[in-house]
Amino acid sequence: MNVFLFSKKYPQKKSSLILAIIFLCLLVIFPLSACKKPINYFDYVSELRNNIFLSKTEALSLRIYAVTKESPYSTDGIPREKFSRTEVYLTAPEGNKTVQITFQIGEQSFGGEMSYDMVKGEYYYACSVDVSSLNNLPCLIQYGEEEIELMANSVLTENTLAPNAALDKLQKENQDLFTALTDKYGFAGEIYLRLIYEGSPYYYIGVIDRQGNCHAFLMNAETGKILAKRQS
Repeated sequence: MNVFLFSKKYPQKKSSLILAIIFLCLLVIFPLSACKKPINYFDYVSELRNNIFLSKTEALSLRIYAVTKESPYSTDGIPREKFSRTEVYLTAPEGNKTVQITFQIGEQSFGGEMSYDMVKGEYYYACSVDVSSLNNLPCLIQYGEEEIELMANSVLTENTLAPNAALDKLQKENQDLFTALTDKYGFAGEIYLRLIYEGSPYYYIGVIDRQGNCHAFLMNAETGKILAKRQS
């Protein structure tokens, strides 16, 4: 019975060698490239704004952004290490007053003095705190001699697409763009993904190549529909 591998004529060591040869042949037929993992384009997001908190009185308008940004920040198509930040913007009747903001996260308080941007006509403050997962932020504004308590509420709802879901939808609908910037080394670009709120939530998504060219998209953050796009 010479056809059996484990006969006296074909000892076990020789049969193991034959199995190894068969395995190597299979690798040639089914190359390792077929097992290559798909690219996670969300890894190339170098600026992310994924939550917005709003509060308003007759005199004051408060906006708080939860952001993650690369450092150093540069629109060059190369993503770098990112850091979480909280950015606070306050519009007020006058820009010549000393303004302090304090906001509460659990038992901890954060805040400081706000600077005034004369070009934008608003006060500004930033710190290295991650507030992206919160639903609201209790705030105390010291506006000159006046103290004002505000509750800044998140604009996110159960219908708002998560940032990675929004990017995934954009990529699937613009495969030619992403394929053109993708090679065996990965994605040759960086992505800006910013939540915007103008009565309704939107996403600005900018796809930037190594030459600084930007493909910009405006997406409805609830339906995922692309409302506008341009290239610059």
